[in-house]
Amino acid sequence: MKMDSKKMKNELEKRLTNSNRTFSFDRKKDELRIENKQTGKGITISLPGIIAKWEVQKEKAIDEVVYYVEEGLQAMDGDVQLSGKEKNIFPVIRSTSFPSESEEDVPFLFDEHTAETRIYYALDLGTTYRLIDLQLMQKEGWIPERIKETALFNVRSLSTDMKSDQVAGNMFYFLNKNDGYDASRILNESFIKGMERKMNGSMAIAVPHQDVLIIADIMNDTGYDILAELTMSFFTSGRVPITALSFLYENGELEPIFILGQNRKK
Repeated sequence: MKMDSKKMKNELEKRLTNSNRTFSFDRKKDELRIENKQTGKGITISLPGIIAKWEVQKEKAIDEVVYYVEEGLQAMDGDVQLSGKEKNIFPVIRSTSFPSESEEDVPFLFDEHTAETRIYYALDLGTTYRLIDLQLMQKEGWIPERIKETALFNVRSLSTDMKSDQVAGNMFYFLNKNDGYDASRILNESFIKGMERKMNGSMAIAVPHQDVLIIADIMNDTGYDILAELTMSFFTSGRVPITALSFLYENGELEPIFILGQNRKK
């Protein structure tokens, strides 16, 4: 069966139909929006990306979207509170193209991180999470510094066990706990510094999507090529893609590296 936007739209509407929801389709942008009738809050999903995943994963791609939309709408409907949930506040890494405000035009709390990435802050709700915005902060009288300090403290409590693989004389380390905060471990300074001490060559880091962190000990040019292929592969398969670029880690700084065959540029 050939999947197109009309078929995908119909399939998603069928699975997400609820008496308390409305659907609207923007043909020009190829986007489907699902809204709560009472609150007007909702989620907009871009269909081309889902169709591309469907070509590879079939029904699993649709199941995944339905799950995250259901969880996201449920999180919006609930009365979310920060107070008493301090241990559930975490930083999340997103691309610089990620929206800076909610669909209700409320600015998210975020910090610039690298030329490719930003740090947002999330309240973990169990099976989903809500990005922290200014409205939620003001409602409870929290200041940005309190949220940032709490989030960075909590990310240091997450497991940093890694799997490793040696290829062509280069060592690659993978962190993939699937807890939504794998990429966030890049903000655990003591962990990153500890990994730096293990390096024999150049240290490179990649966060292709939110559920993986790659650290590479690069000993030769082939290592850069392998890292580029790995990062692109993860980037195209992740639920929440971040960046297909890798970073050199030097003197506590992350510098994007552009890898073209045997050539690499900072």
